[in-house]
Amino acid sequence: MLTVEQVAACGVVPVVVLEDESQAVPTAKALLKGGITAMEITFRTSAAKGSIAKVSKEVPEMIVGAGTVVNLEQLHDAVDAGAQFIVCPGSDPEIIAEANKLGVAITPGVVTPSEIMMGLKLGVKVFKFFPAETFGGLKAIKALSGPFPQIRFIPTGGVNQSNAAEYFKNPKIVAVGGSWMVTKDMVVNGEFDAITEKSKAATDLYKEIRG
Repeated sequence: MLTVEQVAACGVVPVVVLEDESQAVPTAKALLKGGITAMEITFRTSAAKGSIAKVSKEVPEMIVGAGTVVNLEQLHDAVDAGAQFIVCPGSDPEIIAEANKLGVAITPGVVTPSEIMMGLKLGVKVFKFFPAETFGGLKAIKALSGPFPQIRFIPTGGVNQSNAAEYFKNPKIVAVGGSWMVTKDMVVNGEFDAITEKSKAATDLYKEIRG
């Protein structure tokens, strides 16, 4: 089973919103060219399942996952399409347990100690901290790390190229999530060179700090 740490190895997990399945493969290739090895395709659109299937089949070197998974139906659709990891905006014990049963890595969203304690019971060790900047960013993560030294985070929401360095410097951060390197408009307008450029800048920053 793929681990969250393997998913996040390049330091950045892009949150990708696709309105059209035909955008999936060129977007994945543009991200890969910029050094990003995993992408989270969100279930915010009807194109999500088909897009995951296309990337899984046509770009096997990209680790493709499903984001914004909020129910069991989406979880099963994602796994059926070939998703190798699942990301949720919040924490649902039923979804976490089912992902564990299916053998797929899952990162549930948390902002409170109670959510973390529930996740720990189900074997979660890496949590999505979302929306990160709205709920205190690094200050909150440092506070939560006190009573829970065994866990780490992937902060998402308000993280961008200008503040990612501060997150990378914290050992409790596995990676950061965000869409600044692959915005919806960039995808729709076919700005794949720009996606590659911004992806490279993000992964270069991670390498510079983490070595």
